[in-house]
Amino acid sequence: MAKKLSRTKSQRIAYWVVLISFAAPLIYYLVEMVLGVFDTVNLLTMLQCALGLIVLHVPDFLSEKLRFEIPSLLYVFYLVFLYCAIFLGEFYDMFNRVPFWDVILHCSSSLVSGFLGFMFVAILNKSEKVMFRLSPVFVSLFAFCFAVTIGALWEIYEYVFDGLLGLNMQKFTTPDGTVLVGHAALVDTMEDIIIDAVGGFAASVIGYISLKHKKEWLVPKLLEAETQKTALPSGGKGQALPPADKHSENGCSSVPDEQELPVCAGEDRPPQS
Repeated sequence: MAKKLSRTKSQRIAYWVVLISFAAPLIYYLVEMVLGVFDTVNLLTMLQCALGLIVLHVPDFLSEKLRFEIPSLLYVFYLVFLYCAIFLGEFYDMFNRVPFWDVILHCSSSLVSGFLGFMFVAILNKSEKVMFRLSPVFVSLFAFCFAVTIGALWEIYEYVFDGLLGLNMQKFTTPDGTVLVGHAALVDTMEDIIIDAVGGFAASVIGYISLKHKKEWLVPKLLEAETQKTALPSGGKGQALPPADKHSENGCSSVPDEQELPVCAGEDRPPQS
């Protein structure tokens, strides 16, 4: 039977705070839709809260499947990032109220992505099923590439939903309605990718120091399954093997056949009568 995942008190409190912050606005908007007073302006916030409820449980899902325990500090940092990005950023509109809120979140997301990429490779390095071990340099390189890839996929997500739902996540339109063109229209996207690269590099450097100096900041704890007892034969007692006789020392069988005489090494078989 496998060991169950355990959470500290701070992890449980952070989890429930984030869960309620995502579920409450989603329920509120669903009630508005039922009553027919829902404003489509809040559609993005509603979708982000629904997506947040799914992403919130990704660490637990991966921990159960891969049998590892995420470091407490990294897990809480992940929850704080989700809370700031979705609840504060979308529901309280911090993106427009606080300068550089988008920059702070992109830097945090790239750090989280880099740490997660580093953590997965650390799991593979600890696994006995993997025939090779990556050096700290290659682990850090993978973490950097993983963070930049996640950032690029996020930009694709923003581009797709801007086109499908008429949103402005890529900031190609100013608050007064002016549509940007040329180089100006690419500023927000390129800034995000550059920030993702900087955050991914910082995560890879921290991970490299963690591995090089054998720190456990980002290395997950593998959960070993409990050994199962082998079932005994009926009656509760196993059968003892017959003791080896003197012939076994010379290379012959300890249990001779009824019709054939045992043949030892270096001896000829006697003729049968």
